Amino acid sequence: MNYDSLLNDKIKNIKPSGIRKFFDILEEMTDAISLGIGEPDFVTPWHIRDAGIYSLEKGHTKYTSNAGMLELRREIARYMSRRFDLHYEHAGQILVTVGGSEAIDLTLRVLLNPGDEVIIPVPSFVCYGPLTEMAGGVPVYVELKGENQFRLTPEQLKAAITPKTKVLVLPFPSNPTGGIMERKDLEGIAEVLKDTNIMVLSDEIYAELTYGQRHVSMANLPEMYERTIVVNGFSKSHAMTGWRMGYVCAPKPVIAAMTKLHQFGIMSAPTTSQYAAVEAMRNGDGDIANMCEEYDSRRRYLVENLNRIGLECFEPKGAFYVFPCIKSTGLTSEEFCQQFLMEEKVAVIPGNAFGPGGEGYVRACYASSMKDIAEAVSRMDNFLTNLRRRQGK
Repeated sequence: MNYDSLLNDKIKNIKPSGIRKFFDILEEMTDAISLGIGEPDFVTPWHIRDAGIYSLEKGHTKYTSNAGMLELRREIARYMSRRFDLHYEHAGQILVTVGGSEAIDLTLRVLLNPGDEVIIPVPSFVCYGPLTEMAGGVPVYVELKGENQFRLTPEQLKAAITPKTKVLVLPFPSNPTGGIMERKDLEGIAEVLKDTNIMVLSDEIYAELTYGQRHVSMANLPEMYERTIVVNGFSKSHAMTGWRMGYVCAPKPVIAAMTKLHQFGIMSAPTTSQYAAVEAMRNGDGDIANMCEEYDSRRRYLVENLNRIGLECFEPKGAFYVFPCIKSTGLTSEEFCQQFLMEEKVAVIPGNAFGPGGEGYVRACYASSMKDIAEAVSRMDNFLTNLRRRQGK
């Protein structure tokens, strides 16, 4: 069989994630530390796991509504109102998805026609560009600047807009930079968009993980509510990565189109996970507070010590990543990560894996134990000392 001729050309031409190869190398090592994977080191809180277990004991193993269990959608509506002052109707404005990734995919597939452009600030999570291409769209990358803490500015947005622009992705709080957009930043973006027909895909999977201020959504701006699609989920806020639970909140016509696509491609999100998610929405606020407090202490430790050992790092205000600049080493992002992994057995991710704006930086995740973080910093200090000695500095 000539599989090359059988496979879809668009899929063949999309590059695999630049993150994966470092995990593949890491699997072959012993005594290695990973600050690479963006996954909480916390186990899903017991009361949430117990709700999933109890649903199985009660025999709740059948399909749910395509949109998700009514009880869950009601709890999501209450949660969004309680936590973010965002108000959505459980019937018609909320769709439960298989993780936030499915919600992003659905958003792009229902909005894009062939040739439509999607503005994607970079560095950002790796899925936006490939999913845009698979939906027939054209990614338009806007390179954010480290000196601006990787915020999107109105000037950058205005320069990127063309008559073909259909969607703006707002990936804040940001993976990989930890950067955020405050209300005044969003107001500037809204001013640029006000006379256009551009929709906003606001990926808010890290909305609960902010430090020093509450998250503000583009949908919180009254003039942007009807043109903003809010994607969120349970993976980061409630340490539920393996449960594969997400949701999307949007205007009714958009949700109706998404539900149609979800209906044919997925049917419904996992039933057991939905019962666990009801408990997370209803009684999980304390879990969020506890995890966020722990992340905050790790964040402050890591930023302070990266700067101490000579890697300039701005203070991230969201998510659980730091994005130190490694340009002073003279190495590319890939070279730095490869050598650091081989010499010191610590995995961090090259910044260029997240788009062109990431070259010269690396991503380190502090969703690891403080013990591992402290040891990783010690090893990085040793790596930099040896590197400078080799370079004669």
